[in-house]
Amino acid sequence: MRPLLRGPAMNDEEEKSDSTPLLPSARQAEAAPVCCSARYNLAILSFFGFFVLYSLRVNLSVALVDMVDSNTTLTDNRTSEECAEHSAPIKVHRNHTGKKYPWDAETQGWILGSFFYGYIITQIPGGYIASRVGGKALLGFGILGTAVFTLFTPMAADLGVVTLIVLRALEGLGEGVTFPAMHAMWSSWAPPLERSKLLTISYAGAQLGTVISLPLSGIICYYMNWTYVFYLFGIIGIFWFILWMWIVSDTPETHKTISHYEKEYIVSSLKNQLSSQKVVPWMSIVKSLPLWAIVVAHFSFNWTFYTLLTLLPTYMKEILRFNVQENGILSALPYFGCWLCMILCGQAADYLRVKWNFSTISVRRIFSLVGMVGPAVFLVAAGFIGCDYSLAVAFLTISTTLGGFASSGFSINHLDIAPSYAGILLGITNTFATIPGMIGPIIAKSLTPDNTIREWQTVFCIAAAINVFGAVFFILFAKGEVQNWALSDHHGHRN
Repeated sequence: MRPLLRGPAMNDEEEKSDSTPLLPSARQAEAAPVCCSARYNLAILSFFGFFVLYSLRVNLSVALVDMVDSNTTLTDNRTSEECAEHSAPIKVHRNHTGKKYPWDAETQGWILGSFFYGYIITQIPGGYIASRVGGKALLGFGILGTAVFTLFTPMAADLGVVTLIVLRALEGLGEGVTFPAMHAMWSSWAPPLERSKLLTISYAGAQLGTVISLPLSGIICYYMNWTYVFYLFGIIGIFWFILWMWIVSDTPETHKTISHYEKEYIVSSLKNQLSSQKVVPWMSIVKSLPLWAIVVAHFSFNWTFYTLLTLLPTYMKEILRFNVQENGILSALPYFGCWLCMILCGQAADYLRVKWNFSTISVRRIFSLVGMVGPAVFLVAAGFIGCDYSLAVAFLTISTTLGGFASSGFSINHLDIAPSYAGILLGITNTFATIPGMIGPIIAKSLTPDNTIREWQTVFCIAAAINVFGAVFFILFAKGEVQNWALSDHHGHRN
């Protein structure tokens, strides 16, 4: 029996194209085995690639605490007195050999924010280049460049704050091509009925990279000094690049060790979804309402994501008054939950499509709704429970964890509506979605001049409202089938 979960009412054309059984023919090719398959090897290796990528991105936020002269930051102390002190005294660092710099809070903000100014520039070019030459080299060299620049971070800091800001912007340029390049690769590698599983495995590395690198960077700073944070992750990035270039291929057709059966399975599952057009249909892309549904959802989701990513440690320290050692662990906990949720949701989403015969659009709507409205509810709740430390941490963790549902929702909808141009589409949506990372924390800081719980309630409510709006917009205007303009013959085709 087919479930009656369709979301909002659809017009006759959509009803016909997207609500028919997912397996229209009994002669549908049987899935190639998962174990030791080339497509799952790609998912695992890209998982570690995004693990490295986010480790390289967030390690500075931890190391910066050790890089700055504590006397400089005393005048910037904004710890609230609303909640009582409850943490044990902080142990003195065992190592003090790392050089200190007299950077005030504003300078630190420029250092941390400079990454996004490079990151936003290469999103669309990265997607376009990947669609033309393939994503393997682009992704590999993007992470390699970021890793090499990371190795030069201590030298850049010695040369001055301007040099460090420029270096971080260059790291952003390198990282900016990675997600569009990976999406472009999956357009050739991910069978439609395995998209959720493969892509969530791949991109979940970003969450685990955050989970591991935050406390690990703190441990390195504690027992060694902050320079080794950049050396360690930079070397790991170079090692990953060698494995990536050696093992991975852009397409199943060019892979050296893929089995004939798996190659035929992947190619045959995608043969009616890919376009042979040489010219990118830019006007059709820009006028596509389903694409703008993803843009709005991506922007809205990232407003909450980046607000928490950059300000959660601040909230833990200055409002809930956890000490530095507790803060590192508690700030990483929500991202562990999100990582676990992403992996499970990828499995669940494809299970619903294959076993329960849910339509693509139904799955994308359901997972986007839970992954955006759920975090909004718990984020608001976290702001209104006052100084209940345990409950605040629990609500913030649940909020970020539920965000993992969105990884099987709007996050991969680019591949549903235009697999041939998925890298370009992700470049477009991620360009808009990077803006919250640039302005969200600034607005949040301006809304909390006195650092009170009431002010933070405003910050959380704004983020929650934006999230809910994005979810509603996506549900109303998203589609689950390949769009006419994305096909050579201009005949829409069902996922």
